[in-house]
Amino acid sequence: MSFAFSDIPDQTGKTAIVTGANTGIGLEIARALSRKGARVLLACRDADKANEAIEDIKSGPERADLDYLHLDLANVASVRDAAEETQKEKRIDMLVNNAGVMMPPLGRATGDVELQFAVNHLGHFAFTALLLDKLAADGGGRVVTQSSIAHKGARIDFDNLDARHGYSRTRFYGQSKLANLLFAMELDRRLRAADKPVTSIACHPGIAQTELTRHMGIFGSVFGSVVGLALNTSEQGAFPALQAATDPGAEGGDYYGPYGFREMSGKASGPAYATKTARDPLLAARLWKRSVELTGIDPELAPAS
Repeated sequence: MSFAFSDIPDQTGKTAIVTGANTGIGLEIARALSRKGARVLLACRDADKANEAIEDIKSGPERADLDYLHLDLANVASVRDAAEETQKEKRIDMLVNNAGVMMPPLGRATGDVELQFAVNHLGHFAFTALLLDKLAADGGGRVVTQSSIAHKGARIDFDNLDARHGYSRTRFYGQSKLANLLFAMELDRRLRAADKPVTSIACHPGIAQTELTRHMGIFGSVFGSVVGLALNTSEQGAFPALQAATDPGAEGGDYYGPYGFREMSGKASGPAYATKTARDPLLAARLWKRSVELTGIDPELAPAS
């Protein structure tokens, strides 16, 4: 069954956090949730861009309840501060782990690992862990983690997470997106085992117009424009995350993507394909353990038996 914007239920009274909500897909996720009545926290690194996004959303016809939450996913201290700030909220019903970097020059962050792995996976791993208790209150919420079709064919090179034995922008991007999907699936297994009222669901946007291509130079600019015309706009790329966050029929462990050719594009979303590697519980458990070591933050969820 495909899912489109018209299928989003009323979100009045709910609170959502969307990381990377100042532009692209994240902005459209925040806009759609706000238009359906949710209070939305735009969790971003750049305050000016986040506030511009807030004004953009508020320029629409609906009354919007929006706030900026400072979050630098490359900095564990910032992640802790952001999580602490969210404790002021009456409730948190949805955490959409959307932010990411794609194919940047070599850089390092949390745990001295490569930047894409640090931001795309470790930052979200830590942020989610710190918000689990808040998400579990008021009947339980949802964690939505954005992966990518780039996870297909990827692997986790635990011996080279710092890229000191070689760096490939595309390979490390795929690795980070595989980590996102492994994390979402493992989080679901552990939440179920602990009987926690929180649901973990994964999604991917297909190939959508986004600022993620900014590190690809002039090719990235041209590619992004062509993608928006031929494949998915940012708005269409938001469908799967919105389904994961709001579809009453969605269940923990589900994975959604564009409901179109090879999951690259589509005007609606539906079930997506996760590789055997992405569903490997032993690999996911190893990644979980390493993530705790690198971030110093433990979700305190025992592995499923």
